[in-house]
Amino acid sequence: MKLKRGYFEDIRIFRNRASRFWTFLFILVLALLPFFIKAYYLSVINLMALNVIVALGLNVLVGNTGQISLGHAGFVAIGAYSGALLMQLGLPFVPALLLAALLTALIGAFLGIPSLRLEGPYLSIVTLGFGLAVMVIIGRMDVFGGRTGMSVPKLKLGWTGLPYDTALYYVFTITTVVLVIITIILLKSRIGRAFQAIRDSDIAASVIGINVSHYKTFSFAISAFYAGIAGCLWGLYLQFVTPGTFSFMMSIIFLATIVLGGLGSVTGSVLGAIVMTYLGLQLENIVGVPVLGDVIVAFSDSLMNTSGIANIKWVLTGLILIGVILFEPMGLNGLWLRVKRYWRLWPF
Repeated sequence: MKLKRGYFEDIRIFRNRASRFWTFLFILVLALLPFFIKAYYLSVINLMALNVIVALGLNVLVGNTGQISLGHAGFVAIGAYSGALLMQLGLPFVPALLLAALLTALIGAFLGIPSLRLEGPYLSIVTLGFGLAVMVIIGRMDVFGGRTGMSVPKLKLGWTGLPYDTALYYVFTITTVVLVIITIILLKSRIGRAFQAIRDSDIAASVIGINVSHYKTFSFAISAFYAGIAGCLWGLYLQFVTPGTFSFMMSIIFLATIVLGGLGSVTGSVLGAIVMTYLGLQLENIVGVPVLGDVIVAFSDSLMNTSGIANIKWVLTGLILIGVILFEPMGLNGLWLRVKRYWRLWPF
C-alpha cells in the first residue's frame, strides 16, 4: 500500500497517472464525439449535461452537508428566467450566465437561513414551499411572460464555423467539465471537509470551531449557483421557458438522481444524472415495446385508473429507486467502486 506523506497528496485531483490518463482520454472522446454521432444524440448528451450540473450542486447540499431540498426546480427556474431576460435585454451570454447564477445563489443563501433552525422534514417543507411559490410568482409576472412563458434568444455561435447544435454541445460540455473539476476541488478543500463534518454531526462540528451557520448558508448558495447555471443553459436548450416546465416532479427527479448515483459523490452525481436522463427518455416509450408494453397496459387497466398509463414512467422510476436503496445503498457509485476493486485485485 502506498502511504500518503502529506496533506497535498490527499487533496490532489488525480491520484495517479492512470486516473490522469483516463480523464484526459474521456475529455478527448467528448471533444471528438460531435463528428461521429447524429444531432439527436448530441441533444440527449446536452440534456444529460444539464442534469449533471444540477446533481453536482444538489449533492453538495444533500450528500455532503446533509440539508434536504425539495424545491430545487425553483432555483433552476430562477436561473432560466433571469438568464433569458438578461439576454433579451442585450447582455452577452457569459455575463448573463454568471449574473443569473449569482442571483440564484443569493436567493439560495436567503433560503438557507431557515436551515439554521430547521432540519429533516421541517426543512424539506420549507424548500418545497419555496419551489411551489417560485412557480406561482413567476407565472403572475408580465415581465416573464406570465403563464405563457418567454422565449430565449439563440446564441450567436456562427463565428465558430460549426453547426449550431455542435457549437451548443461544446458550450454545455465545457461548462459541465469545468463545474465537475471545481466541485472536486471544493469537496477536497477545507470547505468541503467542513460540509462533511456538519453532515455527520453539526454539534461536533461546532465544538471543533466550524461556523455551522456560515457553512450551511454557503452550501445552499453553492447549490443554488449550480442550479442557476443549469437553468440558464436549460433556457438555451429549450429556446422557450414556461412555469409548468419547472414542476414539483422535477425537484423529485433531481433528488432521485443523486440517490440513484450515490450521495456525497461527484462520480455518483455524474452517473446518476446520465442514467436517470436515459431512463426518463426510454420509459416515455416503454408502452411501445412489443411484449413488455402489452403487460404494462394490462397492469394499468386492471390496477390503475384511466390516466395511470400516462404516469407509468414514475411508477417504474420509483421501483428502480427502491431496488437501488435495498440492494446498493451507495448507488451507482458503490457499484462502480466494486467494479474497480474487482479488476484491481483480479485474478486474486
